[in-house]
Amino acid sequence: MLVDGNTVLAKPSELENVNVSAEIVDKGKSKKINGFTYKNKSNQRRRWGHRQNYNEIKITSISRN
Repeated sequence: MLVDGNTVLAKPSELENVNVSAEIVDKGKSKKINGFTYKNKSNQRRRWGHRQNYNEIKITSISRN
């Protein structure tokens, strides 16, 4: 979606000529998530963890051609 004064562009056909420039500010990992699954009465247990990678970006310009 692009808002330029009183003009709002939201359809994909209208946004084909819009360019967005960005720069990467930071790369990192989020906090670790610890999970635990089990099935009762059968002694099945499983521990797992996950850390998601992320990129923090800064939008530098939005232009319409």
